[in-house]
Amino acid sequence: MTHSLNRTLIFSLIALSGMGMFAANGAFLPGPAAARTHADTATIGVKHTLTLEGANRAIAAAAALAAQRGAGGAIAVVDDGGNLIALQRLDGTFAAGSNVSIGKARTAALFKKPTKAFEDAIHDGRVALAAVHDMTPLQGGVPIIHEGQVVGGIGVSGAHSQAEDEEIASAGATAVSESSK
Repeated sequence: MTHSLNRTLIFSLIALSGMGMFAANGAFLPGPAAARTHADTATIGVKHTLTLEGANRAIAAAAALAAQRGAGGAIAVVDDGGNLIALQRLDGTFAAGSNVSIGKARTAALFKKPTKAFEDAIHDGRVALAAVHDMTPLQGGVPIIHEGQVVGGIGVSGAHSQAEDEEIASAGATAVSESSK
């Protein structure tokens, strides 16, 4: 008889586990299906994510502006953690442009600001910034922002000038930001 009682208790606990669980003191704790409290929303935030489609949209807009201007360039898009999502090296762009554009995109995403800010700071005497690991302090990288959150970065290397690298990158970032409105 004890065996069937234990079995019934086990099945009851399994059924309850779908709705929640018991704490060590026997109190019932709400499970995933239960309503969340204000404390839950204060500790867990909503994070937007840049998709491959968004990365491709940014590259297409940047490549279109580069073509319109007769410029080359390697265009890289990374997520908010600096991980590469997409890369395109336009014809005629120097081979190292790919790695430089990835570095610019990664720096813009991780530091949440255009890479021009770091190049300017170094130029103005803050040379210690050059020692920061995994930073590419060259103009041409900009963050991609959605609803006030940095969701990634885009970097361009190999256009006619550093300023043009940034303008082309900005066109790509804007194409993603505006498409999400």
